[in-house]
Amino acid sequence: MKPKFTLSLTSPPSMPAPQKSRLGRGLGGLIASATPAKPVSSVVAGDADSGAEPARPRAPAPAVPGYREISVSLIEPSPYQARREFPAEQLDELAESIRAEGLLQPIVVRQHGEKYQLIAGERRWRAFQKLAFKTIPARLVEASNASAAAIGLIENLQREGLNPIEEAHGYASLIRDFDLTQDAAAGRVGKGRTSVANSLRLLSLDAELQGFLGKNLLTVGHAKVLLGVPDTAQRALLARRIIEGGLSVRAAEQLVTSNKPGTSARRRRLPAADTTAVADIEKKLTSFLGARVAVQHTPKLGKIIIEYRGNEDLQRLLEKLGVPT
Repeated sequence: MKPKFTLSLTSPPSMPAPQKSRLGRGLGGLIASATPAKPVSSVVAGDADSGAEPARPRAPAPAVPGYREISVSLIEPSPYQARREFPAEQLDELAESIRAEGLLQPIVVRQHGEKYQLIAGERRWRAFQKLAFKTIPARLVEASNASAAAIGLIENLQREGLNPIEEAHGYASLIRDFDLTQDAAAGRVGKGRTSVANSLRLLSLDAELQGFLGKNLLTVGHAKVLLGVPDTAQRALLARRIIEGGLSVRAAEQLVTSNKPGTSARRRRLPAADTTAVADIEKKLTSFLGARVAVQHTPKLGKIIIEYRGNEDLQRLLEKLGVPT
């Protein structure tokens, strides 16, 4: 008997606004691996309020070793920054808070040639740039590259400022750039090895799903469920259905289970030759239709799922398929 196929057309869901993160604890004990630099005169390019150029360098306001006021223009961003996005709205809010209340926590920097390199506090530094302030309170420490990367990642994690993909890239950077094992990287940031390993698994998702995670449209729990779907096209379609339906992780598990090939209690895997043939059909249909296509095939029942983007794309597909409208 020839396989029976059904056609299912799905439209991408609308994008809900991402959730705002909460401010966590401060640096505290994060810089145990970094040593305060010896106190020296401040490097100041101008006054924070008036913008006037001083006649000579002045001492830092706080009389604490390692703390000083540093010219905003002499600071460089960290090459190990895990955060990928700095939303303008959040920077504006932070800048207004600093204008009204002042900077509650100094940034952390290390000497880098004749300039200073950020270790923690890039959002605060960017906010000072927005305010056109000339100097910023900073703690100057001596730290190795690995320590600087770990401190910056921990500070972001404690502030809950990283999305799951940024966090995963942060761990991957520690492992890659400093030749660390997962155990060693986990130890650097005070996390369990399993937690780091699970985070790194998210990077095996395709870029579209990583984008959903980065925008908080999917949770890490949803991602773990979707990682169990080997076919990337099918995985993307299921992710969109999860977002569109606002499904919980439990409901997502049921959706994934119900969409596995076959309907019997004991499902048989397709032979390797059939799997290759199905993948080839998917590629040909995707190329022909100019849309992502997933084929769910079993010897007795199957589905062809075609993704489209909005009404115009649907109209184009219908014309391509010869369906009168």
